[in-house]
Amino acid sequence: MGFFNKILGNASEVSSEKLLEKYGRLLCENEQIELGFKLIRDTFMFTNKRLILIDVQGLTGSKIEYKSMPYKNITRFSLETAGTFDLDAELKIWISSESLPSVSKKFNNSIDVYEVQRYLAGKVVG
Repeated sequence: MGFFNKILGNASEVSSEKLLEKYGRLLCENEQIELGFKLIRDTFMFTNKRLILIDVQGLTGSKIEYKSMPYKNITRFSLETAGTFDLDAELKIWISSESLPSVSKKFNNSIDVYEVQRYLAGKVVG
């Protein structure tokens, strides 16, 4: 099912240690990676200070865009759970006053999306 999930673009969890090794230079002082996920070539990480999206672009993957979204700029988010025939859950995040979500990520059923939602709620609401 892992290959099938990769084709569909579903996120799978990545350890904080692996992410720190690869993307540690993106972090500011006293910032730690708390959650991280991988989608084919793209990665997104929740730190104690912000959400970081790593978008690998082009056929060769040599061009990479790093997006940083402080939690204070997230105005709302939604979680759509997996259904009987829909094998993935989707998390959408809106930044500031945008009408469409700035971030939309799908999670396979190996990820507890309720824990991801609880984590995000703690950062945005709490």
